[in-house]
Amino acid sequence: MKCLALLSGGLDSILAVKVVQAQGVEVAGLCFVTPFFGPHSARKAARQLGIALVEHDFTDAYFEMMKAPRYGFGGNMNPCIDCHGLMMRTAHGMLERHGASFLATGEVLGERPMSQTRSGLNAVLKLAADRDLVLRPLSAKLLDPTKPEREGWVDRERLLGLSGRGRKPQEELARQYGLTDYPQPAGGCLLTDVKFSQRLKELIAHEGLVRADIELLTTGRHFRIGDRTKLVVGRRQAENERLLAARLAGDAVLRPPLEVKGPVGLLRGPADDAQLGVAAMILARYCDVPAGGQVKINLYRGDASSVIAAVRPGDEEVAKWML
Repeated sequence: MKCLALLSGGLDSILAVKVVQAQGVEVAGLCFVTPFFGPHSARKAARQLGIALVEHDFTDAYFEMMKAPRYGFGGNMNPCIDCHGLMMRTAHGMLERHGASFLATGEVLGERPMSQTRSGLNAVLKLAADRDLVLRPLSAKLLDPTKPEREGWVDRERLLGLSGRGRKPQEELARQYGLTDYPQPAGGCLLTDVKFSQRLKELIAHEGLVRADIELLTTGRHFRIGDRTKLVVGRRQAENERLLAARLAGDAVLRPPLEVKGPVGLLRGPADDAQLGVAAMILARYCDVPAGGQVKINLYRGDASSVIAAVRPGDEEVAKWML
């Protein structure tokens, strides 16, 4: 018997794998990838568990779901129930390909206020392709038996009945399994972050759901200088390098001259001379020149380059454009 376990890399998903493995079931991990969450924690967990990991990017389907999630958003831009339902539905379609008979997840009844209440767990199953093939090992004894239990693929009596938001039962179980290296609960999804959600809402209002733009949201300072034109300014060397690597055809790069210490700016979208002047002025604010001092900003777009003279402004001037 083999199952696919949805593996985020958090403690609950790790424990779900261990509980199923303890019954002699072969487990392969499955993690989903979008610009909002990635495979890094799952990779670490899979190595620790000694299991194969399937990484599946379903960004296009995720963007489509986000346009009108059936169960809406949480406190920020997190469509948790629809997200989990999409994961289940997608995972069902992967069972045969990976020789697996059922799915396992680390969901715990009552642990999360939106997606893991009893009604939330049932709502997730409504969005899944086959609710009877979803096993929740950590709370199974508090839920209706599923096919893996009824058919004897796993022994229901050896599954668990965890509930609530407390972490002590999981931590004790981790000690029993000899697990010491696992992340503390912290969400892991950018859509639960207040600042990221604010930036995402603003981006959707102007450009829609565009992956290349979304991937910039965690980098630098952001400035809206036109309806479809945005400037991102690096805050440190690593971000400067990230912005340069993210440059698309048509993007403009702004940099101070070599003799002036300052950041990289990435300008995306159409810009007239006035908007280019604003972009140069904003970049000048973060250059190592005195307030009111002039700095010549180099502008590179495609094979063309030019220089824009800008005066370093005060913070109140820059604040008008900052997101």
